[in-house]
Amino acid sequence: MASNVNPTVRRRRLGQELRRLRELKGMTAEEVAERLLVSQSKISRLENGRRSISQRDVRDLCGVYEVEDQRIVDSLMEMARDSRQQGWWHTFGDIPYSVYIGLETDAESLRVYEPQLVTGLLQTRAYAEALVQGALPETSTAEIEKRVQVRMRRQERITSGTNPLRLWVVLDEAALRRVVGSRLVMREQLEHLIEMSQLPHVTVQVLPFEVGAHPGLNGQYAILEFTDAADSSVVYLEGVTSDLYLEKAQDVQKYAVMYEHLRAQSLNVEQSRQFIANRAKDFAD
Repeated sequence: MASNVNPTVRRRRLGQELRRLRELKGMTAEEVAERLLVSQSKISRLENGRRSISQRDVRDLCGVYEVEDQRIVDSLMEMARDSRQQGWWHTFGDIPYSVYIGLETDAESLRVYEPQLVTGLLQTRAYAEALVQGALPETSTAEIEKRVQVRMRRQERITSGTNPLRLWVVLDEAALRRVVGSRLVMREQLEHLIEMSQLPHVTVQVLPFEVGAHPGLNGQYAILEFTDAADSSVVYLEGVTSDLYLEKAQDVQKYAVMYEHLRAQSLNVEQSRQFIANRAKDFAD
């Protein structure tokens, strides 16, 4: 597999194309499932890209949809083959948010709202270790180290000299005041945050307490956007036992509008840096 083939993104593209073929045929997922003697949930999982798709699945679906153009069939077969390959994150074993990592790895830009903590792509190692230990108290030392290693690897998209991820982060003031690890860890984390915010492709804004009620009160979310027009934007909502991915245009638009309100209510870039610097000084004192 070529190093630039992302299996998660290939699954999404393949699933979208299979859904398009089904809709052109005028069939429901239930009707397709009945024809293939499989569950309706399997058809849904194939179309939403949350599971790998075998070439046999593609062959059977193309048969149901009466796809006669062999070039289309061959293209779908190739995408199915690529979708079963492994991304770099699979070398770390079972990771609960591997689907998100796959999307983040291929994204062109990422907009994040974080109400409680510093976003993962801008965390120091010490902050990440303390955060995982506190959030998952029954996790083994080995598992904590694995999660931290994955987080550090994800950050390579930010520091990459070629095609770095465009990152826009809105942090609630609570994320800057909550002591994760120790006051020293927090001081170093906030100083790192200021340093990273000076990169041309990274923007950090602080949403102060004095704003009061705002559109982000329901919690953290991220909006991922991609270079290829075939890849629709995705809203990611992180959960405790499962995550939610929203891809419908109206859902993405609603969260995008909410994000614009958050940006407008936040301190501007320079004010945010000064605010963070003041909090870092508080921890130093």
